[in-house]
Amino acid sequence: MGAAPLRIGVVGAGAIAQIAHLPVLSKMRGVELIALCDNDRPKARALADRFGIPDAYTDIEDLLEADGLEAVVIATPNHLHEPHVLSAIAAGMDVLCERPMAMTARGAERILNAAARSERKVLVANNHRFRSDVQALSGFLRGNELGKLTGIRAGAYHHRRADQGWRQRRAESGGGAFFDYGLPLLDLALWLADWPEPERVVAHMDRAAGKNAVEESMLVHVGCANGAVFNFDVVGAYIGEDERWWFETLSTRGSTRLAPLRVVKELHGRPTDVSPRGAAARESAFIQSYRAELAHFAAVIAGDAEYEAPADQVLLHRVVEGIYKSAEEEKEIRL
Repeated sequence: MGAAPLRIGVVGAGAIAQIAHLPVLSKMRGVELIALCDNDRPKARALADRFGIPDAYTDIEDLLEADGLEAVVIATPNHLHEPHVLSAIAAGMDVLCERPMAMTARGAERILNAAARSERKVLVANNHRFRSDVQALSGFLRGNELGKLTGIRAGAYHHRRADQGWRQRRAESGGGAFFDYGLPLLDLALWLADWPEPERVVAHMDRAAGKNAVEESMLVHVGCANGAVFNFDVVGAYIGEDERWWFETLSTRGSTRLAPLRVVKELHGRPTDVSPRGAAARESAFIQSYRAELAHFAAVIAGDAEYEAPADQVLLHRVVEGIYKSAEEEKEIRL
């Protein structure tokens, strides 16, 4: 007799739930999707029917009382992450929360404290960490094969989204292009660099008219205590043919970039391509990363993988707060 499946509910039925969480969880072994919640009842019911989920709710409190529920995935708009995670913890649930974990460093601390007090596990959906190419890249960096990491250059240029909705309202989104596209790049950079201590930030943003408007683009420079320097360049209203996403690391004896993964190492004084030649993935890096992340979440709850509280997200949000302060005040901010 195998172990009983992990009974999961999903809160929020927007794009990320429809593209990643619901399709992956509905086919995952050892998991049973038992409930879905969204304030749009017809949408919740239609998606529940499509993915074979028995119950659909419009109120998270009703979902949290669902019979046999053990864990929830929070995929609601940014400003609801913290209250929804806290409600789930209070109801005795383990939680996977879409990034950002909260809107502020204090919010992230409140979640960590509540989870520790209630002995619940909370994980954050930093899906880039789970990409197979990123895992391979991490092996080169953490194995010190390329020498000392000196810099990371990353960016994302995206066309303007058709349906902006809550993302255009700063009180609900937390920010614009950087909160959406820069925050995951910053998390990936800090994680791959083993969380060096960021000391100073300089940022410049462009935003549409109106005091509550979110930024359309941001240029960010982060200097760390160990001498490493990170630069980020994000645009959320890009007018160009193709959208772009890039991530490159610079070390004293080599460099890497995504995607596809390329690793170049100095051998006998010459740059040599040492990129791993893995089998081509059958699915996109995006879906593969969510599959690995959700499998990890299930394994952590089952006790088959080690749980590490996401305390690193507090540091992440302190840096993000410094970045926005620098952009608002147009000066360097010491962290």
